[in-house]
Amino acid sequence: MTEAAAQFQMGLDQLGPDTPERQRQELEFWSALGAVLIAVKGQAAQEAGDAYARALELWERLGSPSQFLYVPYGQSVYLMYRGELDRAMRLDQDLLHLSYQRIDSAGVMTGHYSSGRTQMYAGKFASSRSHLGEMLALYDPVSHRSLVQRARFLQAVSQAYLGIVLYCLGFPDQALAQTSAAIVAARRLAHPPSLAVILVLDTRLHLLVGDDAFVAERTGQLVAVDRARFLLLACAGDDLSRMGQGEEW
Repeated sequence: MTEAAAQFQMGLDQLGPDTPERQRQELEFWSALGAVLIAVKGQAAQEAGDAYARALELWERLGSPSQFLYVPYGQSVYLMYRGELDRAMRLDQDLLHLSYQRIDSAGVMTGHYSSGRTQMYAGKFASSRSHLGEMLALYDPVSHRSLVQRARFLQAVSQAYLGIVLYCLGFPDQALAQTSAAIVAARRLAHPPSLAVILVLDTRLHLLVGDDAFVAERTGQLVAVDRARFLLLACAGDDLSRMGQGEEW
């Protein structure tokens, strides 16, 4: 990831005169660099936020191209982890509004997921439940076949976040059922980074429940998955940056 960041920066230094094509290339570099810097420096790193801020500026200048919807998503992730929740929620709402306007299924699902996650951290549990429920209702394995792993990841992690939200709303049994379903969905993905995210969220829920023995068991599973996860990340830098999954991956 460190080498990927250096290569993306070198690419930026080599860009030509300021033209629309050059701006599009710059957008691609900054958006990829933002995702990599989140992995290298952390979700709240200023360098990652600066990269996404520049990418967002270019994205808006170029008419908000659909293939770069993970730019506002990535900036929302950064702001959320900085504790700037109001700004993150505004970005999520803008992404949702734009995606509904364009009838962009991938953007709508991403917007509902991001809104649900951010509002959970803001303590807006009823609204968070609504957004995560919308995300899960929209997911269809047939019509979203072209999205493959991205859509299935959003489905699994939305279930896990919904579990925490349901617990906070006073529905512990439903909460545990949701996170259990999320783990089953994540294991079907056969993708260590996705499974690691869901295991972390499930562990958080069981910490709230107070099941220390189960937490210890989940922690052991998470350590085993993360060993595989880091092996995967070592050879997936460019693909990862293109997916724009800096927070979860």
